[in-house]
Amino acid sequence: MSTEQRILPPNVSEADFDAALARFRDIVGAEHVLIESDRLAPYTKVMMASDDDDYLPSAALLATDTEQIQAIVGVCNEYRIPIWTISTGKNLGYGSAAPGETGQVILDLHLMNRIIEVDPEVCTALVEPGVTYQQLYDYIQEHDLKLWLDPPAPSAIAGPVGNTLDRGVGYTPYGEHFMFQCGMEVVLANGEVVRTGMGGIPNSSSWQVFKWGYGPYIDGLFTQSNYGIVTKMGFWLMPEPPAYRPFLIQYPDPEDIHEIVEIMRPLRISQIIPNAVVIAHTLWDVASHKTRREYYDGTGTIPREAIEAIKQDQGIGEWNIYAALYGTPEQIEVNWRIIEQAFGQSGKARLFYGDEAEQASGSFNYRAALMKGDMNLQEFGLYNWRGGGGSMWFAPVSQAKGDETRDQTELAQRILEKYGFDYVAEYIVGWRDMHHIIDLLYDRQDPEETQRAHDCFSELVNEFGARGYGIYRTNTEFMDQVAETFGQPLRDVHRTLKRALDPNGILAPGKSGIRL
Repeated sequence: MSTEQRILPPNVSEADFDAALARFRDIVGAEHVLIESDRLAPYTKVMMASDDDDYLPSAALLATDTEQIQAIVGVCNEYRIPIWTISTGKNLGYGSAAPGETGQVILDLHLMNRIIEVDPEVCTALVEPGVTYQQLYDYIQEHDLKLWLDPPAPSAIAGPVGNTLDRGVGYTPYGEHFMFQCGMEVVLANGEVVRTGMGGIPNSSSWQVFKWGYGPYIDGLFTQSNYGIVTKMGFWLMPEPPAYRPFLIQYPDPEDIHEIVEIMRPLRISQIIPNAVVIAHTLWDVASHKTRREYYDGTGTIPREAIEAIKQDQGIGEWNIYAALYGTPEQIEVNWRIIEQAFGQSGKARLFYGDEAEQASGSFNYRAALMKGDMNLQEFGLYNWRGGGGSMWFAPVSQAKGDETRDQTELAQRILEKYGFDYVAEYIVGWRDMHHIIDLLYDRQDPEETQRAHDCFSELVNEFGARGYGIYRTNTEFMDQVAETFGQPLRDVHRTLKRALDPNGILAPGKSGIRL
């Protein structure tokens, strides 16, 4: 990298940065300290509506063990160098592998990829941050273990540590990932290593089975935060059930979302339907395997007549529900009859499973794979829907109530239409909540459209917040704005914790809007 192009960490002199880089080379090896522009290119690619110069790293460090990370944070404290930690770097739609701010040093943990333990008796795993779902899936298959994973949609290329720490979700009964996390090893900003839960006991046999340990529970402090660097994480695996039945329910009209949620809520709370259910809108359902121009090549929001044409052509609904039953064949038959009765009352729902479901939806097979923990990347087809490489995931939460879901849908569609974007969205149904996932797709090569996308996302954040709908996860461009919607008292607590645990502010400044 030439002197003219060189990026320095904020408030760090070139001489100090060179001295720090020399120390980093001593710690991780020269081959694992990246400063050349071509080697840093993978850490500059973003899909957010932002200026290209806003998220450029000054260097990247590839650590291979906990001891190296301890030494790295020591150097960072000495020279006040901020580091931005990534695991697999596949947090697409939320920031990818780029730093939170230009000048930060990337701490890349993808080489820390040991599967430390999988216990098939108590159904637990202990892994490092670089382990991918595909790697762990292959391990389970190779050892013929009757265990299932719960991957998010990116499945194969993402990892359980990074996804859980960002409080991501999947689609099996273990879909709320942080709920099924159990025990962490964390390097603090001062270089100390802490093991949460039962991990503080030497040679603990219960680190991965009992979450709470003794005293205050602190695992949550290390999710969506910048208080430490997680180097190991335990979590629970789902035992393979005797039988499995994925199924599809289709509804024809926009207003049906109210009925769907009112029927679904008691079935989820009572665990008749035990998994994280998806309610996919027409455009999300078709965008995984079709492109927009096949149905509409104009500007602005795709019109209603084009949506109706998609529904007719693909044989899908306005709302397409993907769920599954797990257990013995007898249990599945009993619960299926309950579902048929619940959704059959209005006469609007169409229910499918087996071959009929495959014929009814081009998305069914990949949804069925995700709901049993298999690897599948079909959902990345969303990025071909509009083209241009721009994607930002907007993720507000609501109660699992029909009125709120209808209100969120109408509000999102109104704002997206104002700026000329499509409502490519799905709801993920938790036990009592709804994650409303909207993929704001746009052409990032078009400056005017990129600015519109930025303004649209900003208005979505503000308008949803004003109605009491908080966003549970966001990309790095909007972390401060989302943090503001949760109020200053909470931000003050976050800052107090930051000052106590990281007084030099070296760990991921700006993550979730948290700084000194």
